[in-house]
Amino acid sequence: MQSAMKLTILGSSSALPTSGRYPSAHVLNAHERLFLIDCGEGTQMQMRKTRLRFTKINHIFISHLHGDHVFGLYGLLSTFSLMGRTNPIHLYAPENYDKMLRSHLSDFDIKLSFDIDFVPLSGKDPVKILDDKYLTVTSFPLQHRIPSYGFLFREKRSDKNIIGEYIDKYKIPQVRIPAIKKGEDFITADGSLIKNEDLTIPPREPLSYSYCSDTKYFKRLASFVKGVSLLYHEATFDGSKEDLAQITGHSTTYDAARTAHDAGAGALIIGHFSARYKDISPLVDEARTIFPKTYPAIDGRTYEVGNTNDP
Repeated sequence: MQSAMKLTILGSSSALPTSGRYPSAHVLNAHERLFLIDCGEGTQMQMRKTRLRFTKINHIFISHLHGDHVFGLYGLLSTFSLMGRTNPIHLYAPENYDKMLRSHLSDFDIKLSFDIDFVPLSGKDPVKILDDKYLTVTSFPLQHRIPSYGFLFREKRSDKNIIGEYIDKYKIPQVRIPAIKKGEDFITADGSLIKNEDLTIPPREPLSYSYCSDTKYFKRLASFVKGVSLLYHEATFDGSKEDLAQITGHSTTYDAARTAHDAGAGALIIGHFSARYKDISPLVDEARTIFPKTYPAIDGRTYEVGNTNDP
């Protein structure tokens, strides 16, 4: 059975793109709705290559205001407008970005055919920024050179599944099925009590995905993403460049792996690789010495959230 959450990597490079790696951008497919996370240069070209439908994107999350995470947004918004979009875009970004974005659109005479619902990110603690039928999204602070935020997408728990053969066996009216799925017992016409656990099977465990880029290592981060099914964590540098990571506000492979380990994550994807690394396999091997279920972010690849053997 396919996962209800799938992650497509559009860009896995850090500030300097390479011939095979674009700047940061991810698309999370949750119940066939697409959530764009960061929007570096080339995002919409990558979306076309991976056949992701532009019309399914209604929510865009920007972690921070460095160009390799946001320069692709202006062109994407313009494309949405040229396509005749009328549905609003819900944009989650650091609180000072709204004025900057609207100034840019004005400066370049970009008149959008849709509204932007801007949700400001701020604060030093996790904040729930989206809550709908299927999932919640929480933002949380990272530690970078400028205000930066991570995101945790968590599925809501599904109702129980009623065992089909018991509907006929106990003559359960259709009107009673929703309550049974919520956990109620059932009383038959002759007064017999049928316990809920005998009528239903539990739903699968909810899936979750978290995005952490850009940040230096800090212990509290693991508590923000505790028990996440799939963690994406930047690993700009190898373990020998810990001093450079501290200076630039980034993480090493060991930092990412320690966070995943301490959070009890199901699996870890590392990315945001420095352009100095032509071969990223040594970075993955390094992280695996601490957290074995580590995988590389590969541009254009889709990963099933919850498949911890091979995401």
